[in-house]
Amino acid sequence: MVSAVELKNEAIQYPVFPDLRRDELRTLQVNLGYRCNQSCAHCHVNAGPNRKEMMEPAIIDLIPRVLLRHKLPCLDLTGGAPELHPRFRDLVSEVRKLDVEVIDRCNLTILSEPGQQDLAAFLADHQVTVVASLPCYQAENVDQQRGKGVFERSLFGLRQLNQLGYGQPDHSLVLNLVFNPQGAQLPPPQAELEAAYRKELDERYGIQFTSLFTLANMPIKRFADQLAFKGELNSYQHLLVASHNSENLSTVMCRSLLSVDWQGNLFDCDFNQQLRLQPKGQLLHLSDLLSSHFPMAGQSISVDSHCYGCTAGHGSSCGGALQSAD
Repeated sequence: MVSAVELKNEAIQYPVFPDLRRDELRTLQVNLGYRCNQSCAHCHVNAGPNRKEMMEPAIIDLIPRVLLRHKLPCLDLTGGAPELHPRFRDLVSEVRKLDVEVIDRCNLTILSEPGQQDLAAFLADHQVTVVASLPCYQAENVDQQRGKGVFERSLFGLRQLNQLGYGQPDHSLVLNLVFNPQGAQLPPPQAELEAAYRKELDERYGIQFTSLFTLANMPIKRFADQLAFKGELNSYQHLLVASHNSENLSTVMCRSLLSVDWQGNLFDCDFNQQLRLQPKGQLLHLSDLLSSHFPMAGQSISVDSHCYGCTAGHGSSCGGALQSAD
């Protein structure tokens, strides 16, 4: 019998992923650390309550300087739970003064953690865009993927945000929800699922939101381990390769985004970061962006077989599907 580890490490040759090159950089996506109040089954960074990795203050201080120097319009904060970083609020306040959009990738339950009861009001006061994980509108499915009681706490967080104006049609505060599948399959068409979310969340709970993003699960870290244990890792990778849609290559997120890990190292995307797949250019650390002339446009992007997760079907990115359904 082949063990899960042997299956995971089995060498399989997939078609070489097409060459990708950068366009104009718009988003600096920063992972503030791997500490989280949850341990989700699909987490590609293996985040959890026992993780200790946190970005040092000296690196935090570089972020506004880089955004200002290169006139970047968006800072995308992720983790773990980025809000658990002790400098999270200071960073958000400073960056918003630069008139830069700040995205908070929020797990919703953080809004009811001890000491975070005023977090939702802080986000609203600073007009932070909230991108919130909610992999289903049914309690059983959410709790199975993210932990017992997470669905009810997520509803509590959503109600907090709605009361402050988030996701309301007559308000500018943006609340985007994120769906990812339970297992080894691609997300359904985004527009159809968004309509179902709107109906169910409104009718059952009176909850409103701005948009729904559908994301494919990447076969790396915790999710890859689960697939390997079930004997599904290779079949899922084959599904991603077979579902490759070349039309998605022009809009994949790595063409306009740089990923920064908790130590300040640069990567082409968050998934490359977790695989330690370094970029092909000379920029290796956030501090390099202060001294370089920023020769990013046209630069080749590091790719591997996991990249098929972004181009399969309707495509997948931090902003949801790359294409509408036919």
